[in-house]
Amino acid sequence: MKNQIDIEEIQNVLAKADQLYTERDVSEALDEMAVAITQRLQEKQPLCLSVMIGGLIPAGQLIPRINLPLEIDYIHATRYRGATSGRDLHWMKYPSADLSERTVLVIDDILDEGLTLQAIVKYCQEAGANEVLTAVLVEKQLDSRPGLQQADFTGLIVPNRYVFGYGMDYQGQLRYVPGIYAVHGL
Repeated sequence: MKNQIDIEEIQNVLAKADQLYTERDVSEALDEMAVAITQRLQEKQPLCLSVMIGGLIPAGQLIPRINLPLEIDYIHATRYRGATSGRDLHWMKYPSADLSERTVLVIDDILDEGLTLQAIVKYCQEAGANEVLTAVLVEKQLDSRPGLQQADFTGLIVPNRYVFGYGMDYQGQLRYVPGIYAVHGL
């Protein structure tokens, strides 16, 4: 069984963290993403797939802002499993909805190396989706990315630091923080 970090350590990480974006900044970015998605997907009736667990909060904030008929499901694939660095992709749940001949919008918290999103896009294509688009709340600035190079819709850009908040976690914690923060010293 994995050891949880204690409350004092969680509070310490949050207290020392650098705030990159406020809750208001995130809300404005989500508004802009929703407008772009609504314009791009008019008359498509997309299937929105939230990538668990990190995509839960961004999807929950973004989907009500999208002004068109859509269907909601989720997919759970992870490389991190509570750690601060990724490993092999672990598939935990495939969508229940049929993806064949659908426009699929995959919503996730962050585009980091892009390996997880790239695998999810490939899965959706192989499941018969006509079109697969990606939306991420945050894109990390990297010199090179081994996986998916760019999301179709991006809210905010962050430096190459370990970030948390608004769905992104630090060792399984701090997803609930209403803003985007960078861990001090990481």
